[in-house]
Amino acid sequence: MTDTTAPQVSDSPSVPLAVIDDRRTGRAADANKLDMNNLPDLLTVREVADLLRVSPLTIKRWGKRGKLPAIRINSRGDRRYKKEAVLWLLGINPGEDN
Repeated sequence: MTDTTAPQVSDSPSVPLAVIDDRRTGRAADANKLDMNNLPDLLTVREVADLLRVSPLTIKRWGKRGKLPAIRINSRGDRRYKKEAVLWLLGINPGEDN
């Protein structure tokens, strides 16, 4: 006869969900390190992805579709994104005092 019990989701059920999520993606801590008040003028793909909590591939796709235009730098064509464009995507107008 086969065992029909459901498998355990986590080996240690006492571990908080945030810790499990951080182990799975490794990016929750990176997103918390970004300070909204002191963002650099140009952001990398990874920084934007961490800030918006999406995949870096999603950021690249948005650039190709014109949703978030990228600036290409150096001979490799690395992408950088203007802080104002990222804040606008978040619904924050950088010119306003909130």
